[in-house]
Amino acid sequence: MHLKHVGLTSSSEEKADAFYADLLGLTKVEPKILPQNLSKAIFNIDTELLMINYRDETSHFEIFVTGENRDNRRQIEHVCLEVGNLEVFLEKCRRLNVDISLIPKGDKTLTFIKDFDGNLFEIKGG
Repeated sequence: MHLKHVGLTSSSEEKADAFYADLLGLTKVEPKILPQNLSKAIFNIDTELLMINYRDETSHFEIFVTGENRDNRRQIEHVCLEVGNLEVFLEKCRRLNVDISLIPKGDKTLTFIKDFDGNLFEIKGG
């Protein structure tokens, strides 16, 4: 298994820049808008979100700017994992009664699971 990225939230782009770029020294790249339909399907948030990537050669954070403080947010935080064989992994999830969400995105399908405490994980096949 290989950790691909960690998705977290920030209440503002300025606070995200201060922490991830200024404090951690990561490079800010690829800011983009997550469309409303994907935001709703993945995170149950019915609005588009600014998504900013901060990375270096070994770390990658996807920061979703919500404009809200932590107490008022729905779940956006997630960890993305790469597994060797996606179908084998999903079969194991089914055997263990792990919640699986398959979300269409164009010609691809996004795969998300929740652990037994409700933590969200995006799963990519290797």
